[in-house]
Amino acid sequence: MTQTTPQTTDVVIIGAGLTGLTTAYYLQKNQKEFLVFEKQTRIGGVIHSTRENGFLYENGPNTGVVGNTAVVELFEELEQAGKCKPELAGKNVNKRFILKNAKWECMPLGPKDAITTPLFSLWDKFRILGEPFRAKGKNPNESLASFVKRRMGQSFLDYAIDPFIGGVYAGDPNYLTTRFAVPKIYNLEQNYGSLIGGSMKKPMKEKKTELEKRVNRKTFSMEGGLGNMTTALYESAGKDKFVLGANNIQVQPTNGGFQVSYENGAGESLVIHAKKVISTTGAFVLEETMPFIEKDLLRKIDSLIYTKVIEVALGFNRWEGIKLDGFGGLIPSKEKRDILGVLYMSSLFEGRAPELGALLSVFLGGVRRQDLMLLNDEGVRQIVEKEFKALMGVNRFNPDFIKIIRHNHAIPQYGPDSAERFAAVEELEKMYPGLQIGGNLRGGIGMADRIKQGKELAQTAL
Repeated sequence: MTQTTPQTTDVVIIGAGLTGLTTAYYLQKNQKEFLVFEKQTRIGGVIHSTRENGFLYENGPNTGVVGNTAVVELFEELEQAGKCKPELAGKNVNKRFILKNAKWECMPLGPKDAITTPLFSLWDKFRILGEPFRAKGKNPNESLASFVKRRMGQSFLDYAIDPFIGGVYAGDPNYLTTRFAVPKIYNLEQNYGSLIGGSMKKPMKEKKTELEKRVNRKTFSMEGGLGNMTTALYESAGKDKFVLGANNIQVQPTNGGFQVSYENGAGESLVIHAKKVISTTGAFVLEETMPFIEKDLLRKIDSLIYTKVIEVALGFNRWEGIKLDGFGGLIPSKEKRDILGVLYMSSLFEGRAPELGALLSVFLGGVRRQDLMLLNDEGVRQIVEKEFKALMGVNRFNPDFIKIIRHNHAIPQYGPDSAERFAAVEELEKMYPGLQIGGNLRGGIGMADRIKQGKELAQTAL
């Protein structure tokens, strides 16, 4: 291997997923000198859209939520620049289904629906009526399962929160900590004493700016797929600022900054000197990229659990199963099925399948069924066929298109070790001024969280 002359830059970003791309976008917008290093030969991380045989499917996250002002601002800027256009889900988005006794039931949209739904027991319906009068919890590390049972009852946990957590985290509400995994409902109780009361009082109490009023919490994708968003950020930040296919990336602190070494595709060893380094990778990558981190401190960070998930994209030129007139269906663990849920992508967004056809995303694995990750593709196909015949009204399972995608580090689980992890990250950043640790190990797991964090990382670097 040959050694080239060291180069310098103000900021090095490690990772070109959504967080790193957003950080790069805002550094470029403010004319800051930077470089982005990415191990993969393409940008976007798990976000990647593919058009094949008349179907447009996602290889990673399928949808996001317009959940904060950073998303609103970024989307407006990208659209005004003609880079990409957000696509909001259609009218079916609010119709969501939960499986109970092998039958799909509509998810309640409010207290009135919660009283009439067959999903919850009669006793818990009375408990829901009394929820505004229940005392707020005192344990900051209370599990989500305990929180929900205390406030709403067992059946609400079984047929509302458990499937929701299966869909969002592919996780277990008994492990996830409310304060970190679902901070919005934790804060409703802490600030207003009640979930129902808080959801009504909060909009009245909070004065919103014009920008905040545009945070509509609607479900989004992009015209042409979510990959168009990451491509737009990549092009806006400047393709010349990215080093793709960078192997053996390592950071070492030096006087006045950091030394970043890596190997390019030709096997050459290269070195960059930077004043600041921003990591946007998963927690499991830190030991490799930052060997200088003290082991006890590192373990508090990289002990974070990432669940594994199998995603199956299914395309039908002509759909002959149940009516696909909603967001999709989630399956409670109590139902003992082999899939986590089904997302009706062609019901939500235009152009995802032929006119009379359908595109669906099926999810397997997660914390419940890590054993399914051992199956080969034919084994996965057999499970999906069995479940579709039982649950989706399909007599013959003959998809015109099938794609099986495996995610070995799919979703971080914000459990009881989260407070210790966040404190360790803050300690690390104080020990090494100029170092920032981002990525989904902190700050939330959704695309809106990643965009918000990316902007904040850039602002700190600036």
